[in-house]
Amino acid sequence: MGNCLPFHSGAIHVSKKKQVLPVETIFKLPSPLPPWPEGEGFASGSINLGGLEVCQVSTFNKIWATQEGGPDNLGATFFEPASLPSGYFMLGCYSQPNNTTLFGWVLAGKDECNALSCPLQMPVDYKLVWSSESSKIKQDGSGYIWLPIPPDGYKAVGHVVTNSSMKPPLDKIRCVRSDLTEDSQHDEWIWSNSNGINIYGMKPAIIGTQAPGVCVGTFIAQVDGVSPPITLSCLKNKADNLSSMPNLSQIQALVQNYSPWIYLHPDEQYLPSSVNWFFTNGALLYKQGDQSNPIPVDPTGSNLPQGGSNDGTYWLDLPIDGKAKDRVKKGDLSSAGAYLHVKTILGATFTDIAIWPFYPFNGAARAKVEFINVSLGKIGEHVGDWEHVTLRISNFTGELWRVFFSEHSGGTWIDASQLEFQGGNKVVTYASLHGHAFYSKPGLVLQGNTKIGIGIRNDTAKSKIVMDTGVRYEVVSAEYLGNVVVEPAWLNYYRKWGPKIDYDLDTELKKIEKFLPGKLKRELEKIVKSLPNEILGEDGPTGPKMKNNWSGDEV
Repeated sequence: MGNCLPFHSGAIHVSKKKQVLPVETIFKLPSPLPPWPEGEGFASGSINLGGLEVCQVSTFNKIWATQEGGPDNLGATFFEPASLPSGYFMLGCYSQPNNTTLFGWVLAGKDECNALSCPLQMPVDYKLVWSSESSKIKQDGSGYIWLPIPPDGYKAVGHVVTNSSMKPPLDKIRCVRSDLTEDSQHDEWIWSNSNGINIYGMKPAIIGTQAPGVCVGTFIAQVDGVSPPITLSCLKNKADNLSSMPNLSQIQALVQNYSPWIYLHPDEQYLPSSVNWFFTNGALLYKQGDQSNPIPVDPTGSNLPQGGSNDGTYWLDLPIDGKAKDRVKKGDLSSAGAYLHVKTILGATFTDIAIWPFYPFNGAARAKVEFINVSLGKIGEHVGDWEHVTLRISNFTGELWRVFFSEHSGGTWIDASQLEFQGGNKVVTYASLHGHAFYSKPGLVLQGNTKIGIGIRNDTAKSKIVMDTGVRYEVVSAEYLGNVVVEPAWLNYYRKWGPKIDYDLDTELKKIEKFLPGKLKRELEKIVKSLPNEILGEDGPTGPKMKNNWSGDEV
């Protein structure tokens, strides 16, 4: 680990309160991290960004807190990094809502000057952004948020928070040379109050496999009436190598440590299978203009058209024979495996492992209309279903930071501190009935007008139908490793994994609506017609490589 601190290893100093808030407890993964296999720079504790060395610090001193506002109206707490390694300097303070356990980090930078310039410089002054002195809120003393004023050619990447009205000393924080920074955007909301202040996390303005922006872990304060709006930057990775990324043996160790358990609903009829099983059991390739002569797909997908675009020329479908079609629709859990895409993210300071299971068939959607559950017939059915869960892992330590749960055409990021784990550090996920969308908790998620109880049902539950993605998995792509991973032919099939389903949506809705009163009919119709095609099942989906998250960030 060198001189840098382990992720989430330190202490926090908190004052005594009548109510113990979640933030006063430090989150730790259920099991200690294993020793990772040897490699270059992965999990070595620090990363050189091509002119600036940084490490991840997660030991904090509490500076100020409020007990109201923000998520669940429990307030937020503001910290500064503590016990920085020798030679490293603070780049900004950290804040998070009080409704979750303490789980955060900020980057610290090492000031290594060369003959031309220094990557870090002290600010020339501070500007008071906001003070809680006049705020009539529950708080621990008073808090002050300061904006460092950088020297020419440098930018601030974080705020300083104090519990005194005196300006912080100039050597409290460092600003970063402009060529080592990138533009930022707001991330998740942390806190606000009636005095016109909003606190947000920050992330790079552009995130993707080729984007160099690096998240600093700091926050930004936006105050009403302040013009121009306050801006802070993110960092930039200018290094010409990706030595901080895991090698293949390290990827395998990460999968064994974190690989999700997927719980399917106890009533699920349409199970996952391997792609090979789907092909071997009669999947057919159709070509526009020659629909009467479909071609059986080779077990490896080697006879699928490669590259190109989703131009509607080709598509896959189930076997023609009725019995074979019904059997393939149901999938084959015993063959099912996870297909892994490993990619650089956030300037190679993190690794994303996208875990894709495949389902031969997506079942019909169901709606909840007040107290009535309604089957939507053909609506929602389609051949070929790809969903995914993405693990975001720190390249400083190898620790899991967040998990993305894909939910049809969208999804949700959940911090590791809010996840369910089983068998050590393995993430628990729940696949919705028929639709296979992923959620972090069991229960019902309703898509639609939840205020009046009308929407598309996403039911999840723990059952005996479970898939351990660490048992059978295949790394199908890791572009940064060059030729180490050979992509299977089916991955570069860019057309549809199912045919377009020919049905009249209005006709299908009429079959359902005849059982409903007028107002509920109109509301259900509005909700169904607003759903994306992927949920409606009007068209077969494309494979993983055609999704926006393949080279970009998750939705």
